[in-house]
Amino acid sequence: MPESPLSFVLGSSSPARLTTLRRAGIDPFVLVSDVDEDAVVAQALHTYGELAPDDLALLLARAKCEAVSSALLAGDGIDGAPESALVLGCDSVLELDGQMHGKPADAAEAVERWRQMRGRSGVLHTGHWLIDDRADDAGGTGATLGAVASTTVHFAKLSDEEIDAYVATGEPLRVAGAFTLDGLGGPFVTGIEGDPSNVIGLSLPLLRELLAEVGVAWSQITA
Repeated sequence: MPESPLSFVLGSSSPARLTTLRRAGIDPFVLVSDVDEDAVVAQALHTYGELAPDDLALLLARAKCEAVSSALLAGDGIDGAPESALVLGCDSVLELDGQMHGKPADAAEAVERWRQMRGRSGVLHTGHWLIDDRADDAGGTGATLGAVASTTVHFAKLSDEEIDAYVATGEPLRVAGAFTLDGLGGPFVTGIEGDPSNVIGLSLPLLRELLAEVGVAWSQITA
């Protein structure tokens, strides 16, 4: 009989990240962190000064992963939560002209963002942070590590009418960078350079590499 896959926890509310994992054969337990992102960023700016977009993505991914790991280890009565698991946190940031962009605050910001992006290229950075919270007798290492995957995205030259119609769907307000590759925004991305799964929100090749660093083979977490 094949062994059951190792328990895997996704510390993200992103439906796209969950779908990406499931399509790759991983069925994670989802536990969303209660991290105050603004507070984390403010503290980092106070401590380190200005952050590069990729550093910001990794900082937030780590904060989310550590918050979820702490909640699991504290045994806060989370229904169905595994007691011994690998925990992943992610955060995405779009870099355009050296500036960083997360989710737009409102429709007006999304429209303005797309007017800047159209016909141009940006870089989507996704921070990944992995914590090995497996029990010792399950091969746990206690490791905590992370890395960033960066993918260049080329945007179509949209008309004002196309931008208004896309923003009116509400999708750009729910995602970092105000676009998707696998959803309604797909027709507005003319090409990418790098890992496509990273643009969706989670780099499967990078996750495989992080797992390998804690001695876990991809086949051990897939159903």
